[in-house]
Amino acid sequence: MRGAEALVGSLTAAGVDVCFMNPGTSEMHFVQALDAVPEMRGVLALFEGVATGAADAYARIAGKPAAVLLHLGPGLGNGLANLHNARRAGTPLLCVVGGHATDHVRFDAPLESDITAVARTVSGWVHTSGDVRDVAADAMRALAATGERGGQVATLVLPADVSWSESASPAPPLPAAGPFPPDPSRVAAAADAVRAPGATLLLGGPALSAAGVDAAGRIAAATGTRLLVETFPRCWETGAGRTRIDKLAYFAEQAIAQLDGTSSLVLAGARSPVSFFGYPGVPGDLVPEGAAVVGLADPATDATAALEALADAVAGDADPALAPHEAPEPAPGALDVRGLCAAVAATLPQDAIVVDEALTAAASLAMSLQTAPRHTQIALTGGAIGMGLPAAVGAAVAAPDRPVVAVQADGSALYTAQALWTMARERLDVTVVLINNAAYSILRVELARTGAGEAAHSGRAGRMLDLSDPTPDFTALATGLGVPAERVTTTEGLLDALRRAQAEPGPHLVEAIVPALG
Repeated sequence: MRGAEALVGSLTAAGVDVCFMNPGTSEMHFVQALDAVPEMRGVLALFEGVATGAADAYARIAGKPAAVLLHLGPGLGNGLANLHNARRAGTPLLCVVGGHATDHVRFDAPLESDITAVARTVSGWVHTSGDVRDVAADAMRALAATGERGGQVATLVLPADVSWSESASPAPPLPAAGPFPPDPSRVAAAADAVRAPGATLLLGGPALSAAGVDAAGRIAAATGTRLLVETFPRCWETGAGRTRIDKLAYFAEQAIAQLDGTSSLVLAGARSPVSFFGYPGVPGDLVPEGAAVVGLADPATDATAALEALADAVAGDADPALAPHEAPEPAPGALDVRGLCAAVAATLPQDAIVVDEALTAAASLAMSLQTAPRHTQIALTGGAIGMGLPAAVGAAVAAPDRPVVAVQADGSALYTAQALWTMARERLDVTVVLINNAAYSILRVELARTGAGEAAHSGRAGRMLDLSDPTPDFTALATGLGVPAERVTTTEGLLDALRRAQAEPGPHLVEAIVPALG
């Protein structure tokens, strides 16, 4: 058996049966192994950043490790931004990077690079397979490593000759690393904190499961503890019938106001909050001065079990306050961000997956979705834009029986627009709401907030934050990549377009024209 066939066969036997990829010459025997091992589904992306972003979201929704195949160091480099997001999400992700044949490395061919050095920037585990007899076992070690530290990227470099050589054999899976159980002393400390006035419970990472959110609701109902969700949750079960929780604001000043009055901040699966950027005269640490930070469960701990233990300790039989189902009524007329978000909430199918890369519209979207039908939200955990469209691909592959709605800002859509082609090819049930304001609106806001100047609409600075002249035509772009698309300018038009898209199988894009902020 060739090395690639043994590797792919071992992965499928271990439950990894999807691999997102953008292969090159060094990976041809891995590609050939897809015929020898039909249990493995290969999903082709036209850009490595699409493949890595799709793998990240697939693992978040499927609840198991994902696999991605990349071509040498430059391919890994192209996929790095969404691997960064996966690292920040604690996603269990196996990244296989093809390498030059071992005896070819010495020639320093044009595509030769230090793959290991690049991989270490986003990976918790990196190894180069050096012998065909070990390659399947190496893959199983890499797969097991994806579960460590609460979930991480593990990169296996696969030289071409190890892939094509014979004498390989499959390897059995290794025991998966699970999360650590709750620490009773931390549960007791958190119980003391939430019983006292002024406690805030910040939920993130694995705490945002349905059971974790329900347990947090019980705690809040019994103790009056304030609940917040981290700004960019990796996978959040929310909507009508779930505990209603606000997100921690993106802008530091707003987050500081939300946390004002907090005497103790209890962390469940979330890191202690800091500002995304440094600003003149604004603190970077968002924890109020004098507030105690109490770690209930770090990202490597079973945060759901910790919340349930805490609820049992302080909440008795208290029932959480659940969000009602209240369909918003978007104001008719010319479309704006508020109307757009209300329309998304009003038409959201039950048990949908919402991919949020709305950026300047994200705060309005979060408010609108609080009473929308029950759904799962995934967001931009690492702040590296270009995640939304690839994530919609991965989510739809992971859950083909659930509709996916991607609310996508225009500027970041252009980073990975190739994902639309994969949606069309795989016939994925994705509705993309493309927010086109012809500007980098978030940067217009940041221009003023950083003290660099007032938001500019003209001159050299303004031109760097403007997406007009020419304005991208996302309807034409989507159609050219195989996704049916239409443009809307009114709330009524958006509502009709969303209902049509969700009534038909396959992908659709609705380009929503809204005014720019700033």
